[in-house]
Amino acid sequence: MDRLIVVVPARDEESRLPRCLAALADAVQAVEDEFGTDAPAISVVVVLDRCTDGSAEVVAQWPQFRALECSAGSVGSARREGVAHLLTDAAAAHTWVATTDADSAVPRRWLTAQLALAQAGTELVLGTVLPDDELPVQERARWHGSHTLVDGHPHVHGANLGVRADRYLQADGFSDVDSDEDVLLVEALRTLGARECRTALIPVLTSGRLDGRVPGGFGGYLADQVMTR
Repeated sequence: MDRLIVVVPARDEESRLPRCLAALADAVQAVEDEFGTDAPAISVVVVLDRCTDGSAEVVAQWPQFRALECSAGSVGSARREGVAHLLTDAAAAHTWVATTDADSAVPRRWLTAQLALAQAGTELVLGTVLPDDELPVQERARWHGSHTLVDGHPHVHGANLGVRADRYLQADGFSDVDSDEDVLLVEALRTLGARECRTALIPVLTSGRLDGRVPGGFGGYLADQVMTR
C-alpha cells in the first residue's frame, strides 16, 4: 500500500474526540516507527457532520489531521464524503481505507495490523469493539461474559473496518443511510468476492453509552441488551 486514509465521522463529540485523536496519532506513529522511510502516506479526516458543539475546535488542536465540515445528516453519508475527500481513484489499488468513530479509541497496532493483512492479500478487514466504562459495571461484565471475541467472529463495525480502496469503489462505497452503512458495504464486498479477514487482534474501545448518536448503532444495540436481560 502506497497510501492509507482514515475517516472518522463525528456528530457533536467534543468530549470524546480527544481520546479518539490521541489514539489515532499513536496508531499513525506506530506505522512510521515500523515502516520508517517505507511507510505509506497517511491522511486522517474527521468529518464534522452538522456539529453544533466544539468538535471543530478539538480537531484544530491536531494539525496533522484534517477537518471536513458537512451537512450530510447521516453517518453513511459522512463516511462516504470523508472517503471521497481523500481518495484518488487512479491510486485506489494501492490505497487502504480505514474507518473508526469519534467516540472510539483504536489500539496502537490498528493500522500496522491492517497494512500487514493488506500486504498478504486481504481486501477487507473486520475488527471487533469493546464498550468502555460508560456502560455500567454490571452490564459491562454481562456483555463480556456473553461476547467471546475471536478470529472469525461474525461482527461488522464501522468503528473497526478497513478495505482496499479499489474494492471499496467497486462496491459503490458507503451508502447514504442513517445506520448499517457498514453492513451494507460488507454485503456488497462479499458479493464481489472480496478476500476478508475477521480478526479479534485489534479491538477498538468504543463508547458504552446507551443513547448513541446513530439509530440502530452500537449504543442502540447495547440498550437492547440491557432491556432484554
